[in-house]
This record gives sequence, C-alpha cells and structure tokens, in this order.
Amino acid sequence: MEKFLNKLLLIATCSILLLQACKKEGTDVTFSGGTVPVLTASVSDSIPLDNSIKGNTAVVFAWTNPNYKFSDGISSLNVTYNLEFDTAGANFSSPHMQTVQISPALGTSFTVDALNSLIANGLQLSLGQQHTLEVRVVALLAPYTSGSANIAPLASSAIDYKVTPYAPPPVVEPPASGTLVLVGGDPLMGGWSNPVPSSQQFTQVSPTDYQLTIALSGGDPTNSNASDQYLILPVNGSWSHKYACSNTASQPFSGGTFGLDLSSNFPGPIAAGTYKFDVNFQTGIITVTKQ
Repeated sequence: MEKFLNKLLLIATCSILLLQACKKEGTDVTFSGGTVPVLTASVSDSIPLDNSIKGNTAVVFAWTNPNYKFSDGISSLNVTYNLEFDTAGANFSSPHMQTVQISPALGTSFTVDALNSLIANGLQLSLGQQHTLEVRVVALLAPYTSGSANIAPLASSAIDYKVTPYAPPPVVEPPASGTLVLVGGDPLMGGWSNPVPSSQQFTQVSPTDYQLTIALSGGDPTNSNASDQYLILPVNGSWSHKYACSNTASQPFSGGTFGLDLSSNFPGPIAAGTYKFDVNFQTGIITVTKQ
C-alpha cells in the first residue's frame, strides 16, 4: 500500500512540474517599444553637386540603433532602415519621394553622381536650380509576410540641405545628327517608305527631348507583317541605325523604354486619331498621348 501511495505522489508531482513548464513556454511575448533613431551626416546646410567631381563622396549618413525591445529582452531581429529623400514641405509624401533601403548597417554614403541622379531623375527636380531637400531615416522591423504593414516604424528628425542638381548623363545617347524621323507601316506614315516627308520629322525641344504630333489611321499592332508598327530613325533615308524597343508584345503604345538598335518595332495605335510622340533621351522613355 505504501509503495502504491508513493507512486501516486510521484505522478502528481511530475504533473505539476509539467503544467508549470507548459505555462512558461506558452507565455506571450509582447513588443515593448524602441528609441527613435538619430540621423547625422558628414556635411550640413548644403551639398555641392558638380559633374567634374562626380566620383567624389558627397555625403555620409549615419544613425543610431532603435534598440527594439520585447518583453523577453532586446530584439535579435535585423532592423531595416529606409533612408528617405523628398523636397521640403512635402512631408515625405510626394509621388516622387525616393527611398534607399539599408539593412542592417547603421550608415551609408553617396557619391556626387549617385546623389545627383537620385534627386534629378528620381525626385525629378529642375536642373540648374536650387532646391531644399529633406532627408530622414525610418527604422522598422520587416513584416513576416509580403504585403503586410511594416512593424513598429520609427522616423528620425529630418535634415535639410540646399542642392542644385546638374543634368546627369542621358539614359539613351541622343542622335548626333540632331534629327529624328518617324517611319512605319501605317499608310499615313508611307507604309515603311524611307526617306519620309518633313511632316514625320520630330521637333527638337531640348538637347535630350524630341516631339512630334501626327495623325495615324490605327490598326492591329500585333500583326506579323508589322503594318501597324513603327520605328524612329536618327537619319532620314537611312536604315543603319534605329531607335526601337525590346519587345513589341510587352511594350504598350502609350509608351515605355527605348534604346538604340534594339530588336523590336514599337507597337502602333489600335484607334485612329492624332497622337503626340515625346522621345526623352534623358530618361530613356517614349510617351505617346492622344490629342
């Protein structure tokens, strides 16, 4: 009888210990907060931008660790840092705001050329004019699933800079001839005849921007004989070089990227109408809008 009671006592003791262990393992871990990061930089007030020193370091940014904490201690998860650039007064919400993501380093640097490209092409600021730029860093824990909201973002105070962006090298080299002409299968473009009349020659708006407004009859730009497709030539009457796209099927008529001597024709319009073509060598983008 005594042995039986001892066995019951041993089983009861083990059960209590097991329940206590399970309770400890099931304890919820809660987020306890963090410290807003402090952003510092190697320069203040203004950042000189000049193409003659484009390879030099323009600015070095550094920031403090937010030390995210949970109820079981300091987080061991990697922290992501979004270094954000925007124009003053936009409150980091303009459509062209630029974000450079860094993880897990506590700093980064930019050459003159890289920073100029970010604010000239990225923020799309007017070249040769002074602007006020705001920079801040936002610390966050990356979400567990794609598309979920960032976890516990903490934004630093912003640093202001005066900057005057210069024209970065164009994405596509403009034609040395200074001229562009439109050729294509549309009957109103001469059915691929070349040379073409002056009505199919672009107007040079700037050293890197050309525009043309022309009436087109429309059709099926996916047909195999290319009767409703087009190309842009730098020399009227010559097929030696062409401005084209990478894939006719994936390039919308409304525009996209282009380059010199790429493999595919541009797709023409489906509907008849008058269209304005804008060929921007600075950005490497062609835009077509119906008038």
